[in-house]
Amino acid sequence: MRVVTWNVWWRFGPWADRQKAILAVLGELRPDVVGLQEVWAADDGANLAEWLAGELGLHCAWAACEAPERWQRRIGDDTVGIGTAVLSRWPVVERAALRLPAPGELDDGRLALYARLDAPGHPVPFFTAHLNSGRHASAVRLEQAAALADFVAAHRHGTGFPPVVTGDFNARPESAEVRLLTRAAPAAPGRVALLDAWEYADPSAPSATWDGANPYIPDGPVPGTRIDYVHVGPPGPDGLGRVRAVRRAGDGPVDGVWPSDHAAVVADLAGS
Repeated sequence: MRVVTWNVWWRFGPWADRQKAILAVLGELRPDVVGLQEVWAADDGANLAEWLAGELGLHCAWAACEAPERWQRRIGDDTVGIGTAVLSRWPVVERAALRLPAPGELDDGRLALYARLDAPGHPVPFFTAHLNSGRHASAVRLEQAAALADFVAAHRHGTGFPPVVTGDFNARPESAEVRLLTRAAPAAPGRVALLDAWEYADPSAPSATWDGANPYIPDGPVPGTRIDYVHVGPPGPDGLGRVRAVRRAGDGPVDGVWPSDHAAVVADLAGS
């Protein structure tokens, strides 16, 4: 099973050209399931996730941000919404959205989205999330990561396939918020410690998904940093869901256009 996670940078920059570049990258990757963050949806009914799903022959689950005003002010357009989406080769038979907690001054409606995928053999409990991006908001992200861990615990049941948790966490691998997910805080019933799929990457492979080489990041970190993740629960029977390979994608221009300000992460998992 090929999993992709990608923050597609909403309606910023040359978004119409970027839309084509995003499609080209995903078309080449041929994913089974994709978690998307910063997905735009317009008042006229156009929706990036639904368009991508249609072009790629995938199913789509979409959750709209309930507080898009701060985003809209950044581009001066209140007719465009933002949200989180899952694209899947298999039907989505169950879904739920969670508005992640944040104090009022930092609350811009970030979400976690759950989709249960009707994959052959074993349903897949799939999650994607977008944590707060404030430079000094680690405490907020820690609370959001705890809420995400509980959200996963509530929906991972009833299948041998481990939960797959993806997203833009806006935090480095060594941060407290990411470690909460990979170590599963004790005294939290139902939580499961997740594996960072990047542990299976080629140690020499570039890992930064937020990279100063990207022209959309004028003051990006040098060297870059990894803030986008595919996390997987403990393997199921016969190694079900075990990480086979992981790498970066969408990390350069397509016909002269960079698809997003983030690189994507691609992980191949053992299927049923």
